[in-house]
Amino acid sequence: MHELGIVSGILETVTAAAREAGASRVVAVSLRIGDLREVVPESLDFAWEVLTEEDPITCGCKLEVEEVHPRSRCLACGEEFDHDRFHVRCPACGGRDTHLLRGRELDLVSMEVES
Repeated sequence: MHELGIVSGILETVTAAAREAGASRVVAVSLRIGDLREVVPESLDFAWEVLTEEDPITCGCKLEVEEVHPRSRCLACGEEFDHDRFHVRCPACGGRDTHLLRGRELDLVSMEVES
């Protein structure tokens, strides 16, 4: 379950930033996660619930996740297209030589704190 490691790393960053800013509590954290990271939402939520309870500064903190769906550009014809994790063939020319534009994100977008 790599979601535990993801949440652990995010919470390290968030708690360090909150303490440095003099915050008393982290209220919410917003993430952007690409489908190709293969994060299981239920596992992420479970890890979040368990790990945020370990520190008073994050206890009760809300997690907001924006899902980013894959989009690629065909290197043969230049067509940009959306796709799923398994089908990355250009719909215009049928080419398989593509460049991923989005879908592998794992970004900490924002955090809301109380001071």
